[in-house]
Amino acid sequence: MINRIVLTGRLTKDPEPRTTKTGKTYVSFALAVDRSRKVEGQPEADFINCVTWNRQAEAMAQYLHRGSLIGVDGHLQTRSYENQQGQRVYITEVLVESFTFLEPRANAKPHQTPPKPSPSTSDGYYRTDTSDVDTIGIEGDDLPF
Repeated sequence: MINRIVLTGRLTKDPEPRTTKTGKTYVSFALAVDRSRKVEGQPEADFINCVTWNRQAEAMAQYLHRGSLIGVDGHLQTRSYENQQGQRVYITEVLVESFTFLEPRANAKPHQTPPKPSPSTSDGYYRTDTSDVDTIGIEGDDLPF
């Protein structure tokens, strides 16, 4: 079976990180995705509900804002819960496995704090997010391989 979703769109509001009772960080957001076929009297975009977890959620909250153009890759999931009135509510959303910044850094929200290193899962080395690091000036002939 295949369950794969790839979308390109703009955030409809600033991402706000939230924390579960168990301490996991997540961001729920809507992505405005332009429709390829526009019909008069119909909306020109679909608003797709998405959720991302942990470091990706923290990165979204730190670097993105309402209107940011991003690409997301993930899969569709449906979940349900019982609301306060005792009714069963079903939610279908994209569980984002990765996302890509699709605009130049000049359009991104400035850093609130520098990224903190966090330990890797298995080798004990510390790594930081390098998405905001400029490339170094090495020409093709300077490469050692």
